[in-house]
Amino acid sequence: MYRGEASPVAPTVPPVRRITVLYDADCPLCTAVSGRLARRPKLVAIDLIPAGSARARNRYPDLDHERTLREITVVGDSGQVYEGAYAWVVCLWALRGYRRTAERLSTPAGLAVAKAAVVAAARVRASTRDDSGFDDPGGFDGCANGCLVPG
Repeated sequence: MYRGEASPVAPTVPPVRRITVLYDADCPLCTAVSGRLARRPKLVAIDLIPAGSARARNRYPDLDHERTLREITVVGDSGQVYEGAYAWVVCLWALRGYRRTAERLSTPAGLAVAKAAVVAAARVRASTRDDSGFDDPGGFDGCANGCLVPG
C-alpha cells in the first residue's frame, strides 16, 4: 500500500469494436485472405481497405502507406496500429471461433509461431511477383484461378 499517495490505477483501454485491415490488393494471396475475412462470422467488425489507396490515405493520413503495401497493417478504432504477425493475430481475434487461437498466438511462444506463418505467407507472396515487383500470375500454382488459401 502506498502512504500518502493515490494507488496506481491501470489506464483505461477502450474496447476494440472495429478494425480496419489494410491489405495489398495487387497480391493474390492478400486478396484471397481478405475475401476470407469478409466471409467469416465476426466478433468485431472488420473494414477491408486496399493499402496505399486514396481511401486508406484519407482515413489514415499519418500512416506510412508505402510500408502498409509491404506488410499487413491493422488499425483499431481507437488508433491502435498492428503490423506483421501482430496484425494477423488481431485478424484472428476479430473472427468468431478463433479468439482462443488468437489468445494463444499472442503469447511469446505463440507469437513465434505466428511470425513463422507470416514469413511463410511472405514467401508465397514473393513467389507471385517478378523482380520488378509486378504480379507474375504463373509464379504461384493456383493463382490464375484465385489463390488457394488453407481453410
